[in-house]
Amino acid sequence: MTDMIPAPLRPFCSSRVQEMPDNQIVAVADLARHDASVVRLWIGEGDLPTPEPIKQAAMEAIGHDDTRYSYSQGTPALRQALSDYHRRHWQVEVDPARFCVSIGGMNAVVMAMQAILDEGDEVIMPSPAWPNAKQVIAITGGINVPVAFDFHADGEIVLDLDKLFAAVTERTRAIFINSPSNPTGWRMPLEDMQRLRDFCREKGLWIVADEVYNHFVYDDGIYDDEGPAASFLQICEPSDRLLVTNTFSKNWCMTGWRAGWVVFPDGMDQLFARLCQYNTTGVAPFIQHACVAALETGDDFIAHQVERCRQSRQILVDGLAPLDNVTVFSPQGTFYLFFRVHGLTGSSLDMAKRILREAKVGVAPGSAFGPEGDDYLRICFAVAPALAEEALTRLVPFLKTLDG
Repeated sequence: MTDMIPAPLRPFCSSRVQEMPDNQIVAVADLARHDASVVRLWIGEGDLPTPEPIKQAAMEAIGHDDTRYSYSQGTPALRQALSDYHRRHWQVEVDPARFCVSIGGMNAVVMAMQAILDEGDEVIMPSPAWPNAKQVIAITGGINVPVAFDFHADGEIVLDLDKLFAAVTERTRAIFINSPSNPTGWRMPLEDMQRLRDFCREKGLWIVADEVYNHFVYDDGIYDDEGPAASFLQICEPSDRLLVTNTFSKNWCMTGWRAGWVVFPDGMDQLFARLCQYNTTGVAPFIQHACVAALETGDDFIAHQVERCRQSRQILVDGLAPLDNVTVFSPQGTFYLFFRVHGLTGSSLDMAKRILREAKVGVAPGSAFGPEGDDYLRICFAVAPALAEEALTRLVPFLKTLDG
């Protein structure tokens, strides 16, 4: 009788998941989530409550027992409201059939990558970048190819398109653009968007455009346009290889509601319906009622939030820029301030933990967004101006102790 030789044991869990790094922003936040003495500027969400009409719409839907399975791709009413919203703000006609409602912006990016990536496909991404998007690429079998922003000594951030295009190989499937950008606050000029569109058309590449922060723009005389940042939907055709992801989280302070959307090209509606069905079975119907209310009644709230962010942004820029050991990259968009602290000892994660411990201010470490950000810190300024002032009174004395 021959002895049985056991087959090699497979790893306990997926190697893709096993190799994922911990989220450093969460690592900092978890140290003091319930400490009321901390000024919390670490995570990307506003400090205002969700507007009442949005909450009321959800409660009324629950009262009417609208709590069962619904259209996996989104209710017709919500997809029409999304179409109307894009027409109102970007003067672009998007067929309601091209929208897919998602469980937050995170799920929107997941489905976008699932729709286009095969094993080993490369996605080029300007970096530092939102860490969740990087990990989605890995989870779906793709390979993230970072292309570093150029950080100039005068506080300007530039994306060199020639460098971006040079990163393309025969394995490249898509270019991921988050503009306005988390964490840098960089905003892609319209002429660069057009140049990228033309390049991707020529090479047969996808553009995955995360346009979450389009309303949060501050031109500083750089841009001539008013209102939201340009959308790729304005310069692309319904047949172009373009996927646009977005969320209800930022514009209407709905981070905990978990609702977002994807805009896809003509003819992909059945594919996205399947992705919804097999990922989540769709968004809760009462939350979709709340989303309709946000789109139809929330424009004034967006304007209020943006103006509030504008004030807090200016307070923080004016307070940090004069420090000799700090370079501030004044954000053209989003509600994040990305700044470099010169002469850091240790990692930016260590520094974020030290700031939390000694100054009682919660900030995000730049290394959370890639190795290109390791000398940097990120502040979320979607807070009341008074809170931004309080953060400065704590941060400035601390940062001065690091100088020299």
